[in-house]
Amino acid sequence: MQVIDWDLAVTTGTRLVRPGPQVSREEARQAVTELRTLSREAEGHVRQFTKIHTEAAPRPATIVDRPGWIRANVEGFRVVLEPLTQRMGNSENQPPAIVSAVGSRITGVEVGAVLAFLASRVLGQYELFLPPDPTGQEPAGRLTLVAPNIVHAEREMGVNPHDFRLWVCLHEETHRVQFTGVPWLREYVRSQMTEFLLASDLDLPTLLERLRSAADTVADVVRGGEGNLIDAIQSPGQKEILDRLTAVMTLVEGHGDYVMDAVGPSVVPSVAEIRSKFAQRREGGSRLDRTVRRLLGIEVKMKQYAEGSAFVRTVVDRVGMDGFNKVWTSPETLPTTPEIADPTAWISRVIGTPALPA
Repeated sequence: MQVIDWDLAVTTGTRLVRPGPQVSREEARQAVTELRTLSREAEGHVRQFTKIHTEAAPRPATIVDRPGWIRANVEGFRVVLEPLTQRMGNSENQPPAIVSAVGSRITGVEVGAVLAFLASRVLGQYELFLPPDPTGQEPAGRLTLVAPNIVHAEREMGVNPHDFRLWVCLHEETHRVQFTGVPWLREYVRSQMTEFLLASDLDLPTLLERLRSAADTVADVVRGGEGNLIDAIQSPGQKEILDRLTAVMTLVEGHGDYVMDAVGPSVVPSVAEIRSKFAQRREGGSRLDRTVRRLLGIEVKMKQYAEGSAFVRTVVDRVGMDGFNKVWTSPETLPTTPEIADPTAWISRVIGTPALPA
């Protein structure tokens, strides 16, 4: 049973996505070349600063345009949703074939529209979940940078292109170092996501109730409310799992922001200007843009950066980088959501009560 028409999602997304900034062929070539070089440079800075050792050999980032980012994310979604697809395919209470076909096409259009919206905003990402290679092995991960969006952002803010590109690479390379240097982290995130999906209620009455809740959420957000679709469609069992997922993603995103800003002053001369203008840019946008971001939970992600970065900064200030790195020991040493808001509680639980630095 196909839950989502993935080909239609790609077609819809690439049709709806806005074109990137106008650049000459030489400007495009130069941007791609520089981003690849800076991703390698940034990885060295990140490894040295974070003290996270990884056996993985450094690799340049994969540079894509907006349609390329959409295609890559559809591939990732297929991998992530495979357990749910298999479960639904084995279910005895399957809807008629025509219902499944129509439903998968509607969902495909919806997924494509969401990806089209995001594809013009994402600067880069570390792709955790990739389809198997020709040998049948699933790759460990891939760092992707969206060149048109980086060029658009640096032009819009009027910042130094070389500095901004290195600054972005510092954040994204931190994610590569996290997931290649902490062997259990990727599988932990995958297992939580699978558990989240399989905890969904698949009976028709419950799904209809969730859809009505989602419709109410859309109306509320348009009127200025604070809800988002992710919260609206969860089952009670999923809320607990999502809390764990939110905590770990807040940690990794905040760690990325912390490293980016901590390393920045020594290698990015205009980092203060970039950070100031980028913070203003994150808060901007039209009312429609802000409404869609809130619906998709993107506003929550922005909050994650700030809360996660504050957690990392406080812990490093109190116990140093080696003390903070105990967070990567096992799933049990990850901070809970309350501990992210109260770093002292995490320090007390995981490290014991440390002496304050002199």
